[in-house]
Amino acid sequence: MVDVFEEVEEQLRSDRYKALALKILPWIGGALVLALVVALGIWGYQNYRAKAHTEASDQYAAAIEAFNSGDRNEAVRLWGEVGKSSSKAYSSLALQQLGGLQLSDGKVAEAVKLFDEAAEAAPTPVLGDVARLKSAFALLDSSPYKDMEARLKPLTDEGRPYRVQAREALAFAKIMAGDLPGARTEFSVLSLMVDGGEGVSQRAKAAIALIDSGSAKAVPGAVKAALALPPAVALPPGALPPGLQAQPAPQQPAPGPQ
Repeated sequence: MVDVFEEVEEQLRSDRYKALALKILPWIGGALVLALVVALGIWGYQNYRAKAHTEASDQYAAAIEAFNSGDRNEAVRLWGEVGKSSSKAYSSLALQQLGGLQLSDGKVAEAVKLFDEAAEAAPTPVLGDVARLKSAFALLDSSPYKDMEARLKPLTDEGRPYRVQAREALAFAKIMAGDLPGARTEFSVLSLMVDGGEGVSQRAKAAIALIDSGSAKAVPGAVKAALALPPAVALPPGALPPGLQAQPAPQQPAPGPQ
């Protein structure tokens, strides 16, 4: 009799397990399907990004080749397409190229807009901050110091990739604003910074020489000339970059006969 009861109880337990399994099974199946969909989605997105990155790279290179061969219109067209790409790195680079062309045409507002868009599109501070610097340089001789400070001050924080260049730009902005004592202090610091490179040190010393010589009228042109120089300029020891030569001291007349 005991065996009969145990058999019935086992049967009831088995029926309960089956009923529970039938209830849970759809949820397990749904979870597995969801996991598969997520995995396929991630794979598809990664594949899409890789394809977009490759296409943007090819178009960007084709734009460079077209520009170097003299076909500016084709270069602009290709850079425009890359600028709309989902590849953020190449989009930022392409927008910076377009901004440079606008700047070379004297269209400062259009150039600044493109540089700012490039900064927003950039996936890393290395690309973003260089676009912000270009935007600030374009506005250097036309914007008030407070606007320049708002653009450049965040770029001088520790750890930012171009903090020395941003500090240099702020020093130049002080010159443009007429704050020569403040600019001289900044340039004195820049001339001693070991992580600024030879170019920054040379420009800082040249700016100090200009300030000390009292050549205030030559400062705006000298600033533009300095910022137009390549990042690394090979110069003989003690030489100054072009456009930043200090004015020679006026020669004293020879004493007349006593």
